[in-house]
Amino acid sequence: MIITVTLNAALDKTLEVPNFTPGRRHRTVDQKTLPGGKGVNIARAIKRLGQPVIATGIAGGATGNRIVEALNAESILNAFVRIREESRTNTAVLDPTTGLHTEINERGPTVSLHELELFREKLLYLAKGASICVFAGSLPRGIEPDVYASLIRGVRKLGVVTIVDTEGEPLRHAVKAEPAVVSPNEIEAEELVGHEFHDDDDRARAVVDIARLGPSEAIMTVSDGCFGRVLETGTPALYRVSVAELEARSRIGSGDAFLAGYVAARYGGRQPVDCLRYGVACGAESTQHIGAGILEPGKVDRLLEWVRAEPIRLPSRIP
Repeated sequence: MIITVTLNAALDKTLEVPNFTPGRRHRTVDQKTLPGGKGVNIARAIKRLGQPVIATGIAGGATGNRIVEALNAESILNAFVRIREESRTNTAVLDPTTGLHTEINERGPTVSLHELELFREKLLYLAKGASICVFAGSLPRGIEPDVYASLIRGVRKLGVVTIVDTEGEPLRHAVKAEPAVVSPNEIEAEELVGHEFHDDDDRARAVVDIARLGPSEAIMTVSDGCFGRVLETGTPALYRVSVAELEARSRIGSGDAFLAGYVAARYGGRQPVDCLRYGVACGAESTQHIGAGILEPGKVDRLLEWVRAEPIRLPSRIP
């Protein structure tokens, strides 16, 4: 079983608005509302890829009820801890004429220490039957930035592989807990290592440097694929994985689809480089749909033929 953790779950509303201009009145040509938050998006994609997954996290109020009901309607197994305050609603406006999207994300509820402890107990119970646990997304108010680090340590004691996709201080703390994998995007990785990247050499070196901070493996997503520092039979290997960019309908959630593909492939026992390739194919295919975590497995398999994985020589200083 795969667990995904979403501490700041949301209802995600995506509006398709041609020629969107701030300050004017518009009408949508299409819209979609789905339960969201990164962990929920990842769970949706993993289910579509045919692997067993349960989404857990924190949800509250009438919005929390809608999140859980919508997950049930999608037949996504879930086990959320209910809290007193209202979960957030996020809105994204997609302009199909330009490909640009504008996101407005609410801050989310305040979570009490008691509510967080209830969640911790539920997660540790679920982890007894899991092999992979993915911690993803932002934190709601009231939760300290080291919470992922604490949860990772607890789950690791049960022999579960831990994977993290977050940013800022929560990511900085999480890498010190030595998860199996961290998967930031390029901007998040720049913040973590403390400098901008100017070329692919910088990006390749960054995933190596991130792995030195604590995680066993590090993957950085970029617009056309990823850079991955992975372990092959215990030996570090570095790859640049890419695919020709498709004309996208929406790029919202493509990073979540990438990580879902990577996790689903890893759960299925594929080799590390094949997990990266499958993740890139999933991320690319997801750009053809409106709604995070939505993809078509058959099209992913066909796209996989065009995904290239190039080994990069490891700098000599790497252990």
